[in-house]
Amino acid sequence: MSAEIALPKGYALHEYQIEQTLGIGGFGLTYLATDSNLNLKVAIKEYLPGDLAQRGDDQSVRPKAESAFESFKWGLSRFLDESRTLASFRHPNIVRVLRFFEANRTAYMVMEFVSGEPLGEWIRSRRPLGQGAVLAIAGPLLDGLELVHRTGYLHRDIKPSNIFIRDDGSPVLLDFGSARSSTSGAELTAIVTPGYAPIEQYHAHGQQGAWSDLYAFGGVLYWMITGKRPVEAVARVRQDMLPPAAQAADRTRFSEELLAAVDWALTPHEESRPQSVSDFRAVLPGLGTTEQKTVKVERSIPVTAPLTTLPTGVAFDRETLKKIEAELAKHIGPIAPVVVRAASKKTYTVAGLAEIVSTDIADERERAAFVKKFSSDKSTPTGNPTLARSTPSAPSGPSNIDTQTLTQAEAALAQYIGAVAKVVVRRAAAKARDAGELYLLIAEEIEDKNERKTFMRKAISASAKE
Repeated sequence: MSAEIALPKGYALHEYQIEQTLGIGGFGLTYLATDSNLNLKVAIKEYLPGDLAQRGDDQSVRPKAESAFESFKWGLSRFLDESRTLASFRHPNIVRVLRFFEANRTAYMVMEFVSGEPLGEWIRSRRPLGQGAVLAIAGPLLDGLELVHRTGYLHRDIKPSNIFIRDDGSPVLLDFGSARSSTSGAELTAIVTPGYAPIEQYHAHGQQGAWSDLYAFGGVLYWMITGKRPVEAVARVRQDMLPPAAQAADRTRFSEELLAAVDWALTPHEESRPQSVSDFRAVLPGLGTTEQKTVKVERSIPVTAPLTTLPTGVAFDRETLKKIEAELAKHIGPIAPVVVRAASKKTYTVAGLAEIVSTDIADERERAAFVKKFSSDKSTPTGNPTLARSTPSAPSGPSNIDTQTLTQAEAALAQYIGAVAKVVVRRAAAKARDAGELYLLIAEEIEDKNERKTFMRKAISASAKE
């Protein structure tokens, strides 16, 4: 479709005034508009399938031919049904649908306008990324995608241009114009973005499911890690020409676990891929629920379990941590997992952990509600805390942080605590796994809560510039 079919600038659509056209696709157009009642910027998607319909002189949308009438009406009905479903989504990492309505003989979906940068532009100035930055984006998006799948829908067009990074650093999944019910069988049309679409999306009768979105998600991770778009799926059928992430990536920046997970998601045959978001998340380092780790406690008794280990010799159940992280992310964004991980080293109860991390929630009422939600959980994590307290801490290993990052961190912290910053940073570096966690650890030395919160935000940007 060409830009000539777009609604003109200044056109009034109920209380919305069209400002400009943001995009044109096979199913319709997306506009930037202003809500005149609230003086709020919004994005509006218009149902106008270019192969079936056209715009008239009065701006109404009509089928191109009588033979296309039934298909157009069926698609319009589906658009409204999907708008109704998407409007029910409430997740910080999924673009929110505010309302939908019919006008001009077609339908419109009004969404929040996301202020930020497309993932591609955001990454351009931050390459090469570190593993922490990749996972800080992947984790929240997977949580949002899991919600979409739980409601019985597939996104079907996950790609870098459909992922935005908000001004506060949090990622959001956009453009559900291709979303369809995963139970609609043969009704699923062919949606193809070369490099990200799996082979089953190249024809209308392919077996599409959660695994299809995960292939695309794996393609995005591959692009983030290697800087190259994956080879188109149809070119991998007879002879796979895609270099695996385990070979194409910088092994000094990314773990074997992460690279293997990306290659698993990009498996050509759908039955060999992860079948659900939980399957995929389980193998991602730092995000999984089945990560096997061993810790030493008194008498050198090995403890092996699906858990997150603590230097104290105890461990919180990963599912519990995920609940706290998800709730905290609503207030502080994708830095939440890092904050929770750091705080989990200081307490022995879930309620205590919630109390510590709640200090980063600015609004007093929201902070109180957050603490109350977890206050009834007085459970102790896996392991014996009494035993752990009497166990000497394991010696710190060599720092994994490069000298330039250490110097920058020392200079930043010195503005708050003076010359002692150098000692603090060097000690924290021996414990931190990446630049992001380093900033979280040293931020604890800043007494002022607001200054500490601002400083902690550097965890995301520091990881991104690794």
